[in-house]
Amino acid sequence: MSNFEDFDLDPTLLKAIEKLGYLRPTSIQLEAIPVAMAGSDVLGSAPTGTGKTVAFLLPAIQYLLDHPRRQAEGARVLILTPTRELAMQVAKQASALAQFTHLKIATITGGVSYECHVEIFNQRQDIVVATPGRLLQYIKQENFDCHAVEMLIFDEADRMLEMGFGQDAERIAAETRWRRQSLLFSATLEGELLQSFVNRLLDNPVNIASQPSRRERKKIHQWYYHSDSKEHKIKQLARFIQSENVERGIIFVRRREDAQTLSDILRKRGIRSAYIQGGMNQTQRNHAIAHLKNGVVTTLVATDVAARGIDIEDLSHVMNYDLPYSAEVYTHRIGRTARAGKKGIAVSFVEAHDYKLLGKIKRYTQEFLKARILTGLEPRTKPPKEGEIKKQTKKAKAARKAKLAENRKKAQKKVKLRHNVRKNKGKAIKDPHQRA
Repeated sequence: MSNFEDFDLDPTLLKAIEKLGYLRPTSIQLEAIPVAMAGSDVLGSAPTGTGKTVAFLLPAIQYLLDHPRRQAEGARVLILTPTRELAMQVAKQASALAQFTHLKIATITGGVSYECHVEIFNQRQDIVVATPGRLLQYIKQENFDCHAVEMLIFDEADRMLEMGFGQDAERIAAETRWRRQSLLFSATLEGELLQSFVNRLLDNPVNIASQPSRRERKKIHQWYYHSDSKEHKIKQLARFIQSENVERGIIFVRRREDAQTLSDILRKRGIRSAYIQGGMNQTQRNHAIAHLKNGVVTTLVATDVAARGIDIEDLSHVMNYDLPYSAEVYTHRIGRTARAGKKGIAVSFVEAHDYKLLGKIKRYTQEFLKARILTGLEPRTKPPKEGEIKKQTKKAKAARKAKLAENRKKAQKKVKLRHNVRKNKGKAIKDPHQRA
């Protein structure tokens, strides 16, 4: 299969796909759509930005069109996402695909008052996209009925578990026990916690671990700059933004306290910038994202937690001011650009201590990331050699082992002390200076 027409989709869906400008299916769509349309449970994995949302929405919408509603009320497809932003993104995508059908789509998330959701409860909905916490609250209050749910979909299940929504998701799954099909999509299928979650909720699923084709990967141009220091890195970042004429880009940092600091520094250098981080309330985050979308600012500084689920059209650049500790997170980050068949640029600023992380990213993505130089900001130091990186890694491992051993000794001493205290409890303590 090389075209969406080969999936035997409803003409209304093909019309929407053509209007959206989707030319051909991505790797995950090619593998997941036929299996899901056949009625099997699906356990799917693919990096961010490779079309996972369409991979589960098309089979869901096609099922609703093939099997007209029997009951008057109740959502028939329920999609759970870890964040409000992702829920809104998925619902927007579902509405776009179902624009020529009679289907109704709604969202139920936190940060919205009950009054705003009353209309959803009082009207027929075909697809509901929700965050687990708020939906479970409404289920307990008997405002949302799960009896009509025929298809349950978990989007970004790994993040859902990381954020502590595993139990809520399982309770919701128990309420939808009459469903005929379950689909679970995750950036990675590794980890005992995720596997245990999958074993409890899916029935003999078809495992699809899809990697984007070379054609899809080429949409994102990736390279990095060697940075001497933090100050040098800031100068490189500012110069890159100005020389590339970045009009809509996102800058990733590791720590929440660095988001505002870096945004302030960029503003002082004449770059229109906003920031989001996990400690901000929803209204503040929405304003910052809206400023980037509307062109009020050209860059948005964000932490990984705050950026989860953000989908900004025509995001041209992703800049890694800090490299992430995980190579999987790197793929999530750069997947924010080059969406819907467009091209994008992802650059990283790498200090000497980051080369171990850069090596992990190269091995994971199987991409050759080339170093570039900004004229006038050439680095004075050289990147560490492979042997030096290995030595640093060995030293770091030895230091961690020594620290763990020290912590174990301290813990054993505490246990022994508590044991002695219990053993001597109630006994008179002899004064060592008292004569016999």
